[in-house]
Amino acid sequence: MTRFKKYLIPLLVISFVFFLFSCNDGETKKDEVKVEEPAKMETPVATVFTPFKVFMVQHSVADFEKWKAAYLAHDSFRLAYGITHYVMGRGMDDPNWVVVIDKIGDVQKAKDFASAPALKDAMQKAGVKGKPMVSMAEVIRNEDTKIDQQDRVMIVHHVKDFDTWLKVYDAEGVAKRLEYGLIDRGLARDVDDPNKVYIVFAITDMAKAKARMGSQELKKIMTDAGVDGPPQINFYKLVD
Repeated sequence: MTRFKKYLIPLLVISFVFFLFSCNDGETKKDEVKVEEPAKMETPVATVFTPFKVFMVQHSVADFEKWKAAYLAHDSFRLAYGITHYVMGRGMDDPNWVVVIDKIGDVQKAKDFASAPALKDAMQKAGVKGKPMVSMAEVIRNEDTKIDQQDRVMIVHHVKDFDTWLKVYDAEGVAKRLEYGLIDRGLARDVDDPNKVYIVFAITDMAKAKARMGSQELKKIMTDAGVDGPPQINFYKLVD
């Protein structure tokens, strides 16, 4: 019996030590399972500008407030042709001169809208004077972030070759135009004549902007760019 106890005690000690190591190893593995890899950072996706088409109308009215109420009342009529309101401007020199720019989903539907007898009747009732100037264009550059400036100028002119004109326009640069109180806001090409260009600027300094419009330097730039006719320049203030 004594001899049996002699061997039993070492065996118990070895078993106990083995048990302790086994438990520690299990705890270590358990802890290792809990370790998580840090979450991967997602790369921000850059917003890609998609060109869109617009329906533009310029005309004079007998009374702006009366005309505006009539225009807003016919929103469902425009929607039936896939036309949605985008922006409205009122002339600075003539507050009864109006420019309306609406977005269109289908050019042919917009043309059908422009020739609809109901539109002509609605314009007459709203007090539109004379023949309105209607055009459709594809906006290829657009900056619609909100800014404090509400004054705008739209320049419309025809060029010999759009790509040649654009190179000269871009060479002048955004920073140079800003020196003259002009902030680039939009650039579009006529749907039927892609060499007819529409440019919209926000104005930070009206005196500088008007001086620039009549400067010899700008006339030379336009000539070098291939502008082949007198530009149409309209100053207006956003009202909606």
